Amino acid sequence: MSWLLSLYETYEKNSDQIGVIHKRREDEAYTLLPVSHSTQNAQIEVTVDLEGNFYDAVVIDKKNATTVIPCTEASFSRTSKAVPHPLHDKLMYVAGDFERYGGVVKKGSPFSDYIEQLREWCDSSHAHPKVIAIYHYLKKGTLIKDLVNKAILHVDEKHQLIKKWTKKEEEKYGDKPDIFKVMSETQDKVFVRFDVHEVGKVNTSVWNDTSIYDAFVAYYKGKLQEDDMCYITGKMEAKTDRHASKIRHAADMAKLISANDTDGFTFKGRFINANDVANISFDVSQKAHNALKWLILKQGKVVDGRVFLVWGNESTEVPSPQDDLHDWLVGIGSLDERQQQEAGDRTHEVFARAFNKAIAGYKSDLSYESKVMLLILDAATPGRLSVMYYRSMNIEDYLTRIDNWFKTCSWRHTYKRDEQKKVIPFCGPPAPRDIALAAYGSHASDKVIKGLMERMLPCIVDGQKIPLDVIRSALARASNPVSMDEWEWTKTLSITCALLKKHYEKEEYDVTLDVNCKERDYLFGRLLAIADVLEKRALYSADEKRATNAIRYMNAFSRHPARTWQVIQANLQPYQARLGDQVFYFNRLIDEVASDINLNDFNDKPLSGLYLLGFYSQRHELFKSKKEKEKGQLENTNL
Repeated sequence: MSWLLSLYETYEKNSDQIGVIHKRREDEAYTLLPVSHSTQNAQIEVTVDLEGNFYDAVVIDKKNATTVIPCTEASFSRTSKAVPHPLHDKLMYVAGDFERYGGVVKKGSPFSDYIEQLREWCDSSHAHPKVIAIYHYLKKGTLIKDLVNKAILHVDEKHQLIKKWTKKEEEKYGDKPDIFKVMSETQDKVFVRFDVHEVGKVNTSVWNDTSIYDAFVAYYKGKLQEDDMCYITGKMEAKTDRHASKIRHAADMAKLISANDTDGFTFKGRFINANDVANISFDVSQKAHNALKWLILKQGKVVDGRVFLVWGNESTEVPSPQDDLHDWLVGIGSLDERQQQEAGDRTHEVFARAFNKAIAGYKSDLSYESKVMLLILDAATPGRLSVMYYRSMNIEDYLTRIDNWFKTCSWRHTYKRDEQKKVIPFCGPPAPRDIALAAYGSHASDKVIKGLMERMLPCIVDGQKIPLDVIRSALARASNPVSMDEWEWTKTLSITCALLKKHYEKEEYDVTLDVNCKERDYLFGRLLAIADVLEKRALYSADEKRATNAIRYMNAFSRHPARTWQVIQANLQPYQARLGDQVFYFNRLIDEVASDINLNDFNDKPLSGLYLLGFYSQRHELFKSKKEKEKGQLENTNL
C-alpha cells in the first residue's frame, strides 16, 4: 500500500496544480483532477444564459474534447446500470426529450434520476449560479429539439435521430455533418458538456471553473458513507468501496482496486466483506488515483497498455530509466544540439559535461527527505490493472545509479537527426526501447518491447547485469549487416557496443581505440574494420557504392575468423591496387594488428562480442584520420 501513500502525498504537495490545464504531445490536455471529479471526452458543447435559456451549441473538435466532470461514487464505476453524473453526461441522461426522438432507454429512468440529483445540488447550501442556470434549462426537456434546430444533431423524415451517416443518408441529405466526424458511436450516445454565457464578462468554462469544483466537493462530502479506519493514513475518515477507473486514458475501464464480486469467488471464505481486506478512505482513494492519472499523462510512458512511471516526491520530474537521455538533456536545456554538433570528436566530452551539470543541478535542489518512486502498471484483463513493479528510494542514491548507468553504458551513436535531417552524433547509453529494437529488430511487437523495457529496469536502477540473451540477440544482429538497411545496422552496431561495454565493465572499454589491448577477439575486430575502410576508400575513389567484402562476410567472420579472414584478405587485392600510395598505410596497419595476435589464437574459435568493440573503435579512428588528412574532402560520404 506504500505506493498509494506516495501518490496521496504527491497530490497534497501539488495541490496548486488542481484544475490547471497543461498540454502534452499533439495538444493533448491534462490536469490534476479535483476530488470527486473525472474526465470524459465530450462531442457537443451546449451554452445557456444565466436565466436558463438556450444560447448556443457547437460540435467539439477531438483535440479539445477532454472535459473535467463532477462524479459520484456510483457514477465513477458505472457499467450497464443507468447511474447519472451530477452535471455533464450522455444524451440519454440530460435530454428530457430523448425518447421522443427515437432514443431507447433499456433500464431505469435516467433523465428523471439525473434531474432529481441535479435539483438536490441546486437546493443545497453549496449551489452555484451557473449550475442553477443549467438546471433551469434542462428541466424544460427541450435539449434535443434545440440541438436539431441548431443543426448539431440530425433527424430523418420521421424526426428520429439518424444512427449513422451512410451513403444512403449522404445521397438524401448531402455531406456528412460534423457530429458524425467526431463520434465513434451513434448520435444517441454522444456526451454533452455545458457552459454558461454571461453578458459583458470573459467567462471561465464550467468544466474549468474552480469555484464549481469547490462547490461540488463541499456538497458531496455531506453525502459520503460513515467513517472507518483508513489503512493508508491511519485516520478515521469517510470510507468507500468504489474506486476510480480511467487511469491510463479516458476510455480505460481497468481498476487497480476492485471487489465487486459478492458470490463467493473473491473472498473464498477468508473475509466477510471487501473492507476486511483493506479499507481505503474516499479522500485518499480519490487523491491517489487522481495523482496517478496526472503523472501518467504528464510524464509516464505507455507501451502496449503497460505504464512506466517515475516521479519524485518534491520535484515530480526526474530522469527516468526509460528516458532517452540525449532527448532529456536537450529538453531541460543542458545540451545545445548546435554546440554538440560542432564539437566533432569532442562529443563525448560535451555530452558528459552536460549530463554531470544536470545531475549536479538536481542534487543541489534536494533535501535529505527527497525520494523517487518507480511504478510499472499493466492490465491483466480489460477490467483489472495490476502493480507489476514498485520501488521507492532515496533520490540521491537513484541519481547516483543513473549516473553510473551513463558512465558504464555510454557509446558514440549517430542515429539522431536534427530538423534538417543532419546527423547529430552523441555519446550516452541507449534508451531501453532502442535496445529492444537493436536486439529484436525494427518490426518487434509492442509486447516484446514492453517486456524488455521492464527487464532493463533492474539493470539501470540496481546495477544488475544486462541479460545475456539480450546481448546475444543484439550481437547476432550487429554481426549480420546484410540483413538490414545501413542506417539500421549502424544504429544496431553502436547500441550493441554500448551493451558490450556494460557487459565488460571491469575492462573499461571505450570508443577510443586501445592500441595496447592484445585480446584476440578485439584484434580480430580491428582487422575486419581495417579491411572494411580500405575497400570503402577504394570504392569511393571509383565512385562505387555497395557493401564491402568485410561487411558481407561479417557474420561468417564472427563464427570462423581465421578461415574467413583468408577469404577477405584475398578479395582485398584488387582494391589495394587501386589505392596507390595510400595502400602502404593500410598494409602496415594490417601487419601490426595481425602480428599482435598470438599464433595459437589465430584459429576458427568463434569470436565474442569483444570483436565488435575492436571493430567499431578501429573504424571510428580511421574515419577521424581520414577527415584530418583529407581536410573534410570526404565528409559527406557514408563511410
